[in-house]
Amino acid sequence: MCGITGWASFHGDARTRVQAIEAMTATLTPRGPDAGGVWLGERAAIGHRRLAVIDLAGGVQPMTDRPDRPTVVLSYSGEVYNHHELRAELRGRGHHFRTRSDTEVVLRAYAEWGEDLAEHLEGMFAFAVWDERAQRLLLVRDRLGVKPLFWAAVDGGLAFASEPKALFAHPEIRPRVDADGLREAYSLLFNTGPTVWSGVREVEPGGLLVLDRDGIRERRYWQLEAGVHDDDRDTAIERIRALVGRAARSQLEADVPLCSLLSGGIDSTVLTALLADELRLREGPDARIRSYAVDYSDQAEQFTGDVLRTGHDTPYATEAGAFIGTDHSTVVLDPHALLDPEHRKAVVVARDSPIGVGDMDTSLYLLFGEIRRHSTVALSGEAADEVFGGYPWFHNPKALAADTFPWLLVNGDDAAMPLNPELDLRIGEFRQDSYRSALAAVPHRDGETLVEHRQREMQHLSLTRWLRQLLHRKDRLSMAQGLEVRVPYCDHRLVEYAFATPWAHKSFDGREKSLLRAAGAQLAPDSVLHRPKNHYPATHHPDYNRGLQELARDALATDQVRALADEARLKPALDTPPDLLVWGHRLRLERVVDLALWLDHYRPELAL
Repeated sequence: MCGITGWASFHGDARTRVQAIEAMTATLTPRGPDAGGVWLGERAAIGHRRLAVIDLAGGVQPMTDRPDRPTVVLSYSGEVYNHHELRAELRGRGHHFRTRSDTEVVLRAYAEWGEDLAEHLEGMFAFAVWDERAQRLLLVRDRLGVKPLFWAAVDGGLAFASEPKALFAHPEIRPRVDADGLREAYSLLFNTGPTVWSGVREVEPGGLLVLDRDGIRERRYWQLEAGVHDDDRDTAIERIRALVGRAARSQLEADVPLCSLLSGGIDSTVLTALLADELRLREGPDARIRSYAVDYSDQAEQFTGDVLRTGHDTPYATEAGAFIGTDHSTVVLDPHALLDPEHRKAVVVARDSPIGVGDMDTSLYLLFGEIRRHSTVALSGEAADEVFGGYPWFHNPKALAADTFPWLLVNGDDAAMPLNPELDLRIGEFRQDSYRSALAAVPHRDGETLVEHRQREMQHLSLTRWLRQLLHRKDRLSMAQGLEVRVPYCDHRLVEYAFATPWAHKSFDGREKSLLRAAGAQLAPDSVLHRPKNHYPATHHPDYNRGLQELARDALATDQVRALADEARLKPALDTPPDLLVWGHRLRLERVVDLALWLDHYRPELAL
């Protein structure tokens, strides 16, 4: 999977700054524990940390087009799933290969197509190409934004990295937060581009950035389109079945142990079944894929439903594993492990952000750590809700009629840590302005009804914003443990087809994810196929709530936290008996604790 970093500048000589590029690269060691390297030229410095997954011996980076006097240098993170087809095409065009890695396919694709190479790639990726001949830096990010890519200006150019922490190791870039950054973080809108850090931006999903002597140029090479859809319902079901199956098969390649995340919901069950079937075809009828679920030691006795969770996952995951025939394990976490300050700090450092979802982040981090003991690659059902209309806001008349981002209706204000009103951040106004901009980006289809277009708006908001923070969470917490997580439901052909499909097809049985349920009808037990939507599990143990309240009180004892947080509005969450603490108020406390850890670790300059 890997981590990439570096800079290009037309002022000074990069070859004199080897310590800087080595320091930037070292921050990404958890993303690439297997190997690392740097390349230095007069105008550019390129760093790489490697998690070896394909061609363990041949995929060394940074990779150059030739060993002596290179003209092109590549630092690449991710997986290109059509690299075999591209290799054959490029060979036909006269290119020669030294390795069997997908990294070299990207390198040769740049030699053939220049910055247009992105349109030929299928997969999840973020990479940087330095072209010595043209004196040009190219940054490219995959269509859905599965892989992260950040950048910031430096004297005479820009620096880039998989994570902001690597940028902060550059001597010209310091961790700084202003009012705009706090608005971005605590509005919970998940906009593209800006970050909590002043001067640090993301390359847009489906976008690329070019730096040369003429300056910086950005453009999108892919975005969601309304498209033409003439398929009837039965044809659409068959097409979805084929697209999901193709995505699953294409992402099964690895030269290291591989597994599946199996929660007991329809998304992960259908995916795991497809992977298991393909593995048996490739390796024989006795082949079994490993699958993993997460649970808490208190869940069977303490579980209580809330606005996001309708039932206990473990029985469904166990049944699904038996139905499919996986080698299934449930990782059981103790509530006290979720309170461990070292675990929580590791999560905050992995995110580079104070905004997360508390114990659900810590448990995911610990789950990935346990999986990494046995596997290097995991496949996840992330994004199926966004692709197939699985969230409550697709079906709730109140959410459909609301003039705001739909997830803000689900404990939106309760879940956001209240900020000190003296900061006067005008988050409400910011949310409205952002919502108007988001709706303006939704494509129209001639002749569609208002109901159809409203559902298209909901899906566009979900795919371009809500999904963004889920993918960030999955990437940062898995890569902090040296685990690669693949997301087949983010295959852009599947996303394009589903986005163009009429809403009547997506909800034909009166429920969420109708198309996926029909397409996967033979792949999951009935109990899973007809189970209501259930979100990622959280612990319900009063001891956890009690410990969280204590951590939050300690956090509020620090001057910087008190300067940012609204203590009066946090008081109800602090004073509620632990066994009565509701999820929304608990999440407020989680974010106070994370804020304190974030401030302590990064010690950012606050320009408020």
